[in-house]
Amino acid sequence: METLGQPGQQTRLGGRQVHAADADLGESKFTGPVPDQGNELSAVERHEPIVESLLLRSEDDTQRLATALAAQPALRNAFLELQGNLGAGKTTLVRHLLRALGVGGRIKSPTYAVVEPHEVPGLAIWHFDFYRFNDPREWEDAGFRDIFASPGLKLAEWPEQAAALLPPADLVIRLDAQADESRQATLTAQTTTGVALLHGLKKEARA
Repeated sequence: METLGQPGQQTRLGGRQVHAADADLGESKFTGPVPDQGNELSAVERHEPIVESLLLRSEDDTQRLATALAAQPALRNAFLELQGNLGAGKTTLVRHLLRALGVGGRIKSPTYAVVEPHEVPGLAIWHFDFYRFNDPREWEDAGFRDIFASPGLKLAEWPEQAAALLPPADLVIRLDAQADESRQATLTAQTTTGVALLHGLKKEARA
């Protein structure tokens, strides 16, 4: 596979065309100031956003992207946001990623529970779905602050529902369904960890 290119160039990932695009980061329901999340979250190393875009023509392409992400060492302490409309393929990507990381058995959607924890050897994973999240008091009551301050991988669908409470995502993956049932995936790295993930995907694409 050829490497991902810099924004503004056209390259290929897994045989699919890649080009730069702007990500729609969504809007929060909560309009107040971002609460102080403690030293753990304030220490996130922000980075000028780097954006890459690729076309996922089939679920096999989605699985390849998930497998490439799972191979990145930086993923082990990353926060990924999955954005897109209903049916865009967010949960499908997450399930492929969890499988690639070694999660076995039935993978439940956290739509009603808000969060589903998973654990594989040496890695704790939390899969959030904030679609029905509408009470910011639940953030503290459910211990979400402690989860985001702890080591491990955090994956969040519908992050815009709790955006004012979330730390900056290392990598934002925006999925948009196309008329031909393919998916446009826009990856935005916002921190040094996110940049490491994108660089890792470039190396994976060369393999």
